[in-house]
Amino acid sequence: MYAVVATGGKQYKVREGEILRVEKIPGEIGTPVSFDKVLMTSDGTSVNIGQPFLENITVSGHITEQAKAKKILVFKYKRRKRYRRKNGHRQPYTAVKIDSIAL
Repeated sequence: MYAVVATGGKQYKVREGEILRVEKIPGEIGTPVSFDKVLMTSDGTSVNIGQPFLENITVSGHITEQAKAKKILVFKYKRRKRYRRKNGHRQPYTAVKIDSIAL
């Protein structure tokens, strides 16, 4: 069984027991989290699609990690103009372990 969940402006396909890295959610490690914006569920035989969200279905889990991703380099450059800008960026994320998909 899997579900498609919307959070942080993105959509994620989740299954029970897997760890999902989403945009930063406030909370401590071990805090329960529930996703109410469920777009689609499937149990292998039938598929339920929401218009836009499904009613009475929640995906619940708990926070396992609050951290920052690896650094990426942002380099701007214009040729022949002596223009160079170099910046780094580390995006904060939250790792959530999916406990259940409740119908």
